[in-house]
Amino acid sequence: MPTPPCLHEIFKTAYGAVYQCNRYNCYFVEFAGGISPFKVADFKALKRQVDAIDVSEMAQDTSRASDVYVLMPARSERCFVLGLADVVRFQELLHGAKAMITLNSLLHECLHAPVLA
Repeated sequence: MPTPPCLHEIFKTAYGAVYQCNRYNCYFVEFAGGISPFKVADFKALKRQVDAIDVSEMAQDTSRASDVYVLMPARSERCFVLGLADVVRFQELLHGAKAMITLNSLLHECLHAPVLA
C-alpha cells in the first residue's frame, strides 16, 4: 500500500508499520489489515495497553478464552482481535516505533540545542 505524501514512516516490520502525520499531529498504525489514526496521547495509551497484555499467561492458559485478546483503544473506531502471535507482533511494532520516536526526539534536541560559548 503506497503511503500518502503527508505520512512519514517511523517504524516498519513485516506485519505492520507506524507512520507520523505532521499535518494532523497524529500517528497512523497499520496492522492486521487496517490503518488507524491515533493522536499522540492515544498512541501512548495504545502502547501501554498492548504492553500490559501478559503473553506468557496467554500462552500457558489452556482455556479457549485465552486464544484471543480483544483490544478496543479509546477514541478509535478500530477493534483489534489478536491471537498470541499477533500480540507479540503488535508489541514488537509499537516498541520499535516508540524507540524511533524517542531517538528522533533526542536527535532533534541535540541538533537544535543552543550553543554555549
